[in-house]
Amino acid sequence: MLALRDLQKTLPMCGALLIAALALGGCSSQLADYTPTDAQAHPREPGAYLPVHDLPPERDQAIIPPDQRAKIEAELAAARDRQSVAAKDAK
Repeated sequence: MLALRDLQKTLPMCGALLIAALALGGCSSQLADYTPTDAQAHPREPGAYLPVHDLPPERDQAIIPPDQRAKIEAELAAARDRQSVAAKDAK
């Protein structure tokens, strides 16, 4: 059984927690009403599917030539190797 002394210690803490919970609960319900000004409107048809068959337009830029691609891959591999050696040295 709790002594009167223990009850006097815990009662103010419980009251403070209750007040804090009520205050935070009131704030969150008011914040939920705000929406950003640039938010997209909800679709009118809730069951409509996304346009998955719409493809992006063709690119105007050329693909990287194979020799340039090989050079880039070699540079990346060399950088990876340097970093792995530096990581081993740091341990």
